Amino acid sequence: MAELKTEGDQLVLELTAEEKLEGIHGDIRVPLSAVRSVTVVEDALGEVHGIRTGTGIPGVLVVGTIRWSGKKSFVVVHHGHPRGVVVRLEDTEFDEFVIGTDEPDAMVAQLSVLG
Repeated sequence: MAELKTEGDQLVLELTAEEKLEGIHGDIRVPLSAVRSVTVVEDALGEVHGIRTGTGIPGVLVVGTIRWSGKKSFVVVHHGHPRGVVVRLEDTEFDEFVIGTDEPDAMVAQLSVLG
């Protein structure tokens, strides 16, 4: 399962080998200064709208880049992980990350050093 980590002054979206294949992308690093908000969502798949590059099964799984309304998201949401975390970004390749996880509150708490 994808993880968000801080390394020095960077936020790292660390993908498993399978997610790298599904999403046609490697790990993503952005400056911590680019993070605008980190929010828990009850329906991570409900946050996903747009044209996908990567793997997707409607209502089940989305891993990859999503483009919508002039914005670009990187999404990692698997079946069985309906809740998630949305990280809004500024001045980076991506406008947001959407990550499905069993423990979104713990993921946000782990990143509390951001704010």
